[in-house]
Amino acid sequence: MAQKGFDRRAFLAGGAALIGTPALAQNVNGAETVEIERDLSQAVRRNISSFRTLEWQPYFNSLNNGAILVDITSRALHYWEEGGTYHLYPCSVPLSEDLTRRGRTRVTLKDPSPDWRPTPSMKIRNPEWPDYVGPGPDNPLGTRAMHLSWTYYRIHGTHDTRKIGRRSSNGCIGLYNEHIEQLYGMAQVGTQVLLI
Repeated sequence: MAQKGFDRRAFLAGGAALIGTPALAQNVNGAETVEIERDLSQAVRRNISSFRTLEWQPYFNSLNNGAILVDITSRALHYWEEGGTYHLYPCSVPLSEDLTRRGRTRVTLKDPSPDWRPTPSMKIRNPEWPDYVGPGPDNPLGTRAMHLSWTYYRIHGTHDTRKIGRRSSNGCIGLYNEHIEQLYGMAQVGTQVLLI
């Protein structure tokens, strides 16, 4: 007799869940969904970028010389060619807020074969780092680098692909080597850059 009571309760609980499912599924665009998505994005956002396309108009007055927008929060680099063609790349961003610089700058130099020297503040934080790394596969700046008008700041490739999609740099914006090579081929000295 006790067994039948248990089965009946299980049947009723399962039936109630089954009946309630369509009501929950119908409300996927409700306000509660936004809350769930926000919570999940905070729990999961470790080594990913938020790939959502953006329009250039809220950020730039024109596309003269092209435009690069780096969204630090979503860890994505958006590039619009002067003709309006759009490109989106995952990127690494500065490790902490004190290393993060936001605002408007521009590409001032394109380096097809970058070498690397740590900045004075990097050497203080990491005295074991070498004073110089020449161009090549082990270079922290990867296969290409674009210098910005801010001293020591660059958009560059990286040999350490684990950094992409993370807060992992000392201030620069890092891309996969194949992506920096694409961007390097399209962008030019004078391309406007905005970090938000």
